[in-house]
Amino acid sequence: MEHILELSHITKRFPGVVANDDISLGIRKGEIHAVVGENGSGKSTLMSIVYGLYQADAGEISFKGAPVQIADPRVAIELGLGMVFQHFMLVDTLTVAENVILHAEPHNWGFVDYKRAVAEVEELATAYGLRVDARARVADISVGQEQRVEILKALYRQAEVLILDEPTAVLTPQETEELFQVMDNLRRQGTTIVFITHKIKEVLAISDRVSVLRRGKLVGTRNTAETGQRELAEMMVGREVLLRVKKEPAEPTETVVSVAGLQVRNRRGMPAVKDVSLELRRGEVLGIAGVEGNGQQELVEAITGLTTPDAGEVLLRGEPIQGLSPMKIKRRGVSYIPEDRHKRGLILEYSVADNLILGLHSDPPFVERYLFRNDREIKENAARLVQSYDVRPPNPDQIIRTLSGGNQQKVVVAREFSRGPEFLVCSQPTRGLDIGAIEFIHQEIIRQRDQGTGVLLVSAELDEILSLSDRIAVMFDGRIVAVMSIEEADEQRLGYLMLGGDAQRATGEPESGVTAE
Repeated sequence: MEHILELSHITKRFPGVVANDDISLGIRKGEIHAVVGENGSGKSTLMSIVYGLYQADAGEISFKGAPVQIADPRVAIELGLGMVFQHFMLVDTLTVAENVILHAEPHNWGFVDYKRAVAEVEELATAYGLRVDARARVADISVGQEQRVEILKALYRQAEVLILDEPTAVLTPQETEELFQVMDNLRRQGTTIVFITHKIKEVLAISDRVSVLRRGKLVGTRNTAETGQRELAEMMVGREVLLRVKKEPAEPTETVVSVAGLQVRNRRGMPAVKDVSLELRRGEVLGIAGVEGNGQQELVEAITGLTTPDAGEVLLRGEPIQGLSPMKIKRRGVSYIPEDRHKRGLILEYSVADNLILGLHSDPPFVERYLFRNDREIKENAARLVQSYDVRPPNPDQIIRTLSGGNQQKVVVAREFSRGPEFLVCSQPTRGLDIGAIEFIHQEIIRQRDQGTGVLLVSAELDEILSLSDRIAVMFDGRIVAVMSIEEADEQRLGYLMLGGDAQRATGEPESGVTAE
């Protein structure tokens, strides 16, 4: 088949690292071509070169059979290349239509023709199945709809090749399914899509071909129909990968955390957690399954001190902690991996080393007498954790904003796991991580469990819940609707309960009082 885009011997170096090492790759017209690899493998750098954000140190790019020099994104757009980034670049105060036409406005007698712009955007959205209100303010639409606006921006500029950089990283499972429908519509109408990801299941679900990068090199390209999860995982990581964590049966002991009658409101003042009661024992993983937005986040924030509940109590080793500050809760032996690492887990302008001591920054051994920093201990701590958790690049002095999302998450996980907590709260702990890092984090969670830590796991990934949990509680509409052992759970039953199915019908048994005891 005809290659619409060809990369020949592309090499790109940054200080201390070869991001792309002599990569040659062809993209066929009208296909969905996945480019996969671990965080730091060079996939986003390679596509940023195609889009003109970086310049290659060696190699050349051909588009429609002719060599091209892509000096900046404007040249890429003029050629017919569009790119949608993981973090969207929209103006919240403008409407959808205004964002789409920005810097490409239709004019009438020297004035922007807004009526025509709305009509053109609506026509484009309908043609490609991108449901979004052209007159809505971007500040008032969902994340999934924001992504559609970014895709519309590229299509409005007549992109023939659309590069999607980690497009599902910020989406719920439902929004991901909708995105795949959009991608399929685009493919059917002749648009070529380059899909940058590290999620193998998504690659197998939507792509035609897949190219694997590892540590800056192209490992190989496969027809998606002729490969599978295990082969792609081994190509990405360079070794056999455990797709499901191996663990011995849990041996839980006494209760470490109990939640009784908890009621919490969300940020809009609406009830989000409704009379929830749970118990978690040392040496077990209690998974919270549920479609995102059913109170899981508010439950976690109440337990960790980020919000104050309206009613109920949270007991840690029998002592109430609701209403205490997050710092005081942390000092009582609680570690927390937050859902949003940027808002809750990191200070983006700090170094990796400084982020690795957040929460302990005013305690020995990281401070000496009179609260002076102990730089030697801080550096030794960072060097040890960066190596143990494979943070890339392995530079403790690097500003954490410059790391990939997956490597930022590794820093949060390294900091929280290394504290030896009695109670570990993991909210979406592997979001944004590649398969090798997911395997490592899963093994670490089980290691924490086996050392006697009580682990509360909240995840939108049912595979993760089923792989790690010893017991599972299902949340729907702010309530715990069922609790079961891992032996009683399967994906079909959990999915039914997560969507509001009746617990009695799901089990086939009379429903008893819902607790996690």
